[in-house]
Amino acid sequence: MISLSFGQQAATGANTNYVKRVLDNIEIDFLTSYYTQDGDNAAVSGGIGTEELSDFSPTIIISIPLNNDDILKIDVGISAYTSASSSNINPFDKGNASPFQASSGASKSDVWSNVTGTYTHNSADRNSIYSTKLSISSEYDYFSFGFGGSITKLFNNKNTELGASSNLFIDKWNTVYPYELRPFSQGGDGIQDTLFTQNIITGNSDYQPSFTKFDETLRKSFSFGIQYSQILSTKAQAFLSFEMTEQWGLLSTPFHRVYFSDIDNSFIENFQLADDVEHHPDSRNKGAVSCRLNYYLNETFILRTFYRFYYDNWGISSNTATIEIPIKLFDNFTFYPSYRYYNQTAADHFAPFDQHLSTDQYYTSDYDLSEFNSNQYGFGVKYTDIFTQVRIWKFGLKSINVRYSNYERNSGFKSGIFSCGASFVMD
Repeated sequence: MISLSFGQQAATGANTNYVKRVLDNIEIDFLTSYYTQDGDNAAVSGGIGTEELSDFSPTIIISIPLNNDDILKIDVGISAYTSASSSNINPFDKGNASPFQASSGASKSDVWSNVTGTYTHNSADRNSIYSTKLSISSEYDYFSFGFGGSITKLFNNKNTELGASSNLFIDKWNTVYPYELRPFSQGGDGIQDTLFTQNIITGNSDYQPSFTKFDETLRKSFSFGIQYSQILSTKAQAFLSFEMTEQWGLLSTPFHRVYFSDIDNSFIENFQLADDVEHHPDSRNKGAVSCRLNYYLNETFILRTFYRFYYDNWGISSNTATIEIPIKLFDNFTFYPSYRYYNQTAADHFAPFDQHLSTDQYYTSDYDLSEFNSNQYGFGVKYTDIFTQVRIWKFGLKSINVRYSNYERNSGFKSGIFSCGASFVMD
């Protein structure tokens, strides 16, 4: 979030040959979060079933000054999650299969890992900032490589800021399909697979899904953005941005089931066998316009507001509005309550559980693409140690930030996240 800042002119007679280092010492940020969610519309089981998930995400960010003008930032993070929903990629491994009960499969938990390196160069007059970054991340079903860069120019005694950025990500899927569909792919045993010979199929016993694997396994995403920031007065700052994203390749999630209303249902125990997996178009265009206004009310209160309008060619449009009011309680402590409202329309090819037709070209029952609105309430506390008096070995504490947010959709989905961060500077 853009914080309130003020432009200053150089004092008369100042030594204009002196240029302050962009970063004096090595800085380290330790971040961690714990996230939980639950709901009854899991995409893995076609729009019904448990969405229970928990995730623990520690991250370390190291900023290293290379010289007066250049900084190297290294960001290393992992995300270790346990998901009752994704465990039902194979719900038949322990008996009593049900979309509302987690199985004990290997997909129940996993670790996502990421490494990002960012190099930033500042011009001698500090009016130009250039950066480039590389990132690598992996999980059990995909590998991602990304790179990008940005240019920022400051004008009007640094009261005006204009920037442009772009990023390209190339993701490769290790396609994992619902367990009951795998025998019907090329070379499979079909209905003679042991899953069907060792279990009783109820409902429609003639289970013959028309399933084929995806030919494409790559997903590519390119984004470009323009940002404009302006200090309007000693108390107000405004920020505008526009971002467009183009995606193409495999945009479907291979283990998201879909059920067709014109095909009779087949079951093993209490789990309905998939008719197919979701199929999205192989391209997607996104656009977003955002604006912020930060206003310094007095020594105790600052008002921060944000609005974003989003649209894409899948039929989704959304509005996001956020307000945050940092309250300075003492010299070192700030309390900041926040509220976020969000609404969106549904994708053109979304339908709830068992409401698609087998003649549809595209289909999904992922409720992230449905019509909904949500409310998020949060609060945080920040401690700032201006003089870094608290020390751990060679590092002085700059700040500690603790935050909690509670999120609810009108579909019944709920989540909560607790996060904590600490910043240190090395002597």
